[in-house]
Amino acid sequence: MTGTILPRIGSPADLKKLSEKELLQLAGEMRDELIAVVGRRAAHFASNLGVVELCLALHLSFDFSRDRLIWDTGHQIYPHKLITGRAGALHTIRTRGGLMGYPNPAESAYDLFMTGHAGCAPSTALGLKAGDDLLGRTDRYSVAVIGDGAFPSGIVYEALNNAQDRSRYLVVLNDNKMSICPRVGGLARYLDKTRMNPAYNDANRWLKKMLPTIPLVGESAERWLQQFKDAVKASLHGGMLFEELGFTYLGPIDGHDLRLLREYLEQVKTLEGPILLHVLTDKGRGFEPAERDPVKFHAPAPFQRDESGIIPLKTTSGRAYTNVVSEALHAACGRDSRVAVITAAMCEGNKLQRIRADYPAQFFDVGICEGHAVAFAAGMAKAGARPVVDIYSTFLQRGFDQIFQEVSLQNLPVLFTMDRAGLVGSDGPTHHGTYDIAYLRMFPNLVLMAPGDEKDVAPMIEFGLGLEGPAAIRYPKADVEAIDREVQPIELGQAEVLEWETDGMLVACGTLLSTCLKVARRLRDEYGLRVGVINARFIKPLDTATLFKAIEECGFVLTVEEGCLMGGFGSAVLEAANEAGLDTRHVRRVGLPDRFILHAEREEQLAEVGLDVEGILRSAVELARGVGLEVTEVPTSGRGAGVA
Repeated sequence: MTGTILPRIGSPADLKKLSEKELLQLAGEMRDELIAVVGRRAAHFASNLGVVELCLALHLSFDFSRDRLIWDTGHQIYPHKLITGRAGALHTIRTRGGLMGYPNPAESAYDLFMTGHAGCAPSTALGLKAGDDLLGRTDRYSVAVIGDGAFPSGIVYEALNNAQDRSRYLVVLNDNKMSICPRVGGLARYLDKTRMNPAYNDANRWLKKMLPTIPLVGESAERWLQQFKDAVKASLHGGMLFEELGFTYLGPIDGHDLRLLREYLEQVKTLEGPILLHVLTDKGRGFEPAERDPVKFHAPAPFQRDESGIIPLKTTSGRAYTNVVSEALHAACGRDSRVAVITAAMCEGNKLQRIRADYPAQFFDVGICEGHAVAFAAGMAKAGARPVVDIYSTFLQRGFDQIFQEVSLQNLPVLFTMDRAGLVGSDGPTHHGTYDIAYLRMFPNLVLMAPGDEKDVAPMIEFGLGLEGPAAIRYPKADVEAIDREVQPIELGQAEVLEWETDGMLVACGTLLSTCLKVARRLRDEYGLRVGVINARFIKPLDTATLFKAIEECGFVLTVEEGCLMGGFGSAVLEAANEAGLDTRHVRRVGLPDRFILHAEREEQLAEVGLDVEGILRSAVELARGVGLEVTEVPTSGRGAGVA
């Protein structure tokens, strides 16, 4: 741990022992510690640098051992962790067994929710306040900190609309002009107006000084004062959105001026009703490269600094499935002007910059509004376009109802490309794409696919864009693999048989196909078992002809998927086989168990749940022995696998 003051901070109560000068020194030491952490591992960075003073001011002004604090999205939680007893463990962040990169109630009583999806903090904070009031704890404050990038999310306005006259409820709008990428939309322009007109608060302070000299009293003075304030706001802000929703609006103020922040937070305590405090911060504050390029430094790879600048410490030569999908979508935009790519504030994450640059009329970033993205795509499809909704699997859940109502029910040709399907590594349980198979395969009309390797990706996208109804393609956060084979064309509901053997069959749903091929080779070489491999390709519709043949002819069938077992691909196989009256006592499934998988490296997570080579191998050997096949000794290496 760096510095002389930070090691002395065991809890927020210790902050109140510090002088103003020491608090400013502490802010610098906190930034130094954040820089040191990212020098060791990939972690969220620029957003954390931007909220150091805000974090300190909040903990100095409130007692969050009693009051309530929710950090929206949560990846800017590092300064909060530093001053709530976890500074000594920050070097473990985003590693197996270490601190989570998001709030985690299991770590600290100061973390109330495990937040990872944007926009929900105003609602949960309002619920906390309503619950406290209901139970007689009316003296507690409830504070939500939300960024301007998340602010356009529809749920934010549902919360603001519901706040009514709720006192001791504060929403802090952290305005840094960024999401991961620069924010988009009309609300961004609205906030820019307020950024450019901080003169409102100067006028408000002038008015307070002048009021005693105005010869008006009683209701007349109060009414005149309100009319004057409304006129100032209307002229300076271009509207009074927050005040019209019933909030007292304060700001915008400098979010790096610790004394000013504390003054305003003390003012909050004198006011009745819900309050919105608008603070202006710089993403990457205190680290010039991050201030200059906050997109690059949102979550950079480990680096070190020298006289020449920033030197990355970790590089990869491999291409990810994200890149392959982006390249295929770029090619599709070039082939067909009807193709449109829609993303929800994840242009950088989904590697769509080239599409945005080369085909701006076919690219739409709707901000962190996934439900809108899906309904918007439905409208485009109804008009004759061929929209692609390119969103992380975990975030597409936010558009569940629109997938049902606006896309599936209407049978519209919308293609969903779901990045980060499966286990995502150090981002942990808020970001795993665990449930997409289960929540999509239930919808009529929707075709659901999973490429087995790189060679399946572009043909699947072309196939999906050619359908007259909805389709979805899931793929992981992983480097691509290309299996040496003659690729069979993509046909609706048709699996690809790579190896047919009768001792057993591994049915791979997705990019664990190469892992299954390695397992099959080891089963043959080390155990004398002839086990085949099928690339399922389609989750819906299933290739029942191929799968039923495997169930009827092979000694065992083991389905392998990087998704939840409950309602997943293996469940679909068992359901279809049961309906056909087949004997499924020799069919088993491996996949993600019925629990949340904590943050770790992706390879560690796969091993933990038995989806690495050793885990699948052991599941196959156990299953083979269970059905009476002759098997040599079971290997002792590797971690235990979960088999159902």
